[in-house]
Amino acid sequence: MSDLTLWDSEYKFMCVVWDSAPVNSGKLVELCKEKLGWKKSTTYNAIRKMCEKGLIMNENAIVTVLVPKEMVQANESESFVERTFDGSLPSFLASFLGGKKLSEKEALRLTELINSHKEE
Repeated sequence: MSDLTLWDSEYKFMCVVWDSAPVNSGKLVELCKEKLGWKKSTTYNAIRKMCEKGLIMNENAIVTVLVPKEMVQANESESFVERTFDGSLPSFLASFLGGKKLSEKEALRLTELINSHKEE
């Protein structure tokens, strides 16, 4: 399995890739300059690093995605809850919600999500 833990700059780069792939590496350089303010060398270093991590592939100057955004987000979320809340999802939700109120629609959606992930 590839290393799904990303630094902030790596995640921002991958967002450009996820939004654009498959994309020519030259076009990706242009996109990263426009969206991230990066130089050509920075983008090519990021391509190399993300290829090494197994997140993307660069073949014949075409960059394609190997790992979907949702998989990286799930990994990042799980790592955050584990590190910050000792793995306690209820503690995370209590902290996240703070004093906020949920709409009826949001509460129903959360209940549906919880029910769909319950252990049998």
